Amino acid sequence: MSQILPVVHILSKVLMLFSAAFLLPLAISLGLDDGVHRVYDEAIVVTFLAGLMLWLFSQRGKRELHTRDGFLLVVVIWTILPLFSTIPLLQHLPDLSFADAYFEAVSGLTATGATVLSGLDSLPPSINVWRTEMHWLGGMGVIVLVVAVLPMLGVGGRQLFKAETPTPMKDSKLTPRMAETAKGLWLVYAIITAACILALWVGGMSWEDALIHAFSVMSLGGMSSHDASLGYYDSVTLEIIVMGFALIAGISFSTHFMAFRMRNLSAYRFDREIRWYFGVLGATILGLAIYLQYKGVYLDFPEALRYAAFNTISVATTLGFATTDYNVWPFFAPLWILFLSSFIASSGSTGGGIKMLRAILLYKQVYRELIKLVHPSAEIHTKIGQQPVPNKITYAVLAFLFIYVASIIILSFILSASGLDVFTAFTAVVALVNNTGPGLGQVGPASTYAVLNDFQTWVGSFAMLLGRLEFFTLLVVLTPVFWRK
Repeated sequence: MSQILPVVHILSKVLMLFSAAFLLPLAISLGLDDGVHRVYDEAIVVTFLAGLMLWLFSQRGKRELHTRDGFLLVVVIWTILPLFSTIPLLQHLPDLSFADAYFEAVSGLTATGATVLSGLDSLPPSINVWRTEMHWLGGMGVIVLVVAVLPMLGVGGRQLFKAETPTPMKDSKLTPRMAETAKGLWLVYAIITAACILALWVGGMSWEDALIHAFSVMSLGGMSSHDASLGYYDSVTLEIIVMGFALIAGISFSTHFMAFRMRNLSAYRFDREIRWYFGVLGATILGLAIYLQYKGVYLDFPEALRYAAFNTISVATTLGFATTDYNVWPFFAPLWILFLSSFIASSGSTGGGIKMLRAILLYKQVYRELIKLVHPSAEIHTKIGQQPVPNKITYAVLAFLFIYVASIIILSFILSASGLDVFTAFTAVVALVNNTGPGLGQVGPASTYAVLNDFQTWVGSFAMLLGRLEFFTLLVVLTPVFWRK
């Protein structure tokens, strides 16, 4: 118990801080008089009191976190916060099961965008704001926000930041102090989000829809206030705006941070992921547009290019919006763009998947091995830019890829064994692990995850958390060695 108390003590402060997140939907509910403000009153009180009780209970456990504590706290926060996030959903939608409400909350906080809800157009605006505010908070990472704020409460944050941030960023320090780094990232995130809200409003959305969709776009989440997603608007202007900001969100926010800090664009020139990011997306969009026209899905090239561009960028970056039911496209096209979601997003972005930097390293390692087959005695180093990559990093990336593939296979078998058809099970797992949202088959963009039973829903929630915490952060807590003294 003495080992867990420090984690409980910080969790208590996180919960009290998180209770403030309900203030935004509360204010919107009161402003629009949508009749559900009481659910946020209850959520604030319950969350804050739970945090206060844990704080009183864990007073004697105050100390600086160790690395092990950091991993445990990250896992605890990402599993506990969805419990309190379900309160508005369960109170307003009494027919919603707890398994479905938890799935919806996990999907929100992990910026996945998978939903079990339908009839989104008739939901109170504040409920849709809450769903996508969870996206926005989880997109950059609740823990990074905590790192920025908790030092003021007497809690250090380096261990949290290292446990939460994607692997390629763990050993880089954008500013000398972790709290300064977190604040800088959040400031850039907030500025770009404000620009996105303004652009969507100017593009034709109401201000509340602009807020909802900007939260989704910048977090690469994908929840919408309409069942038809962005296809509800049938607007080329809005599609271009969303594509632009989704592409921005898919680039490392450390690169954005440095560009803002230096007040020039040179940071983007030195980002080794960007050329691959835009190169793969550009080639895919052009290729799919030609393919869809050739297959007769669209009769003219501009129309094929429009739908290929939006849905490729949306799915590949793990945003998850849709403007058409691409589930009915020829089999290759939707499967390919879902595959891209596995690696297109840059490390340090709000996207999911293994990240582009890992994909580049894997490609370079494979190429290195091919050369060594021809020249066994040659000294060949894997490099990113001009910098050689240490073998320990290469081994870590290979281990990550193994656990990534193994997790998808195992979870797909579990869902298939529970009664889901193999194609739906596989694509659902890929979409959830990559935090993309819609899969294919029964969980395609024109349907929801309501087709899953409670057991399958819990498996889906685990898959989203596994992907969001990049596998090792969650799995290490489940190993016996973690709990040994």
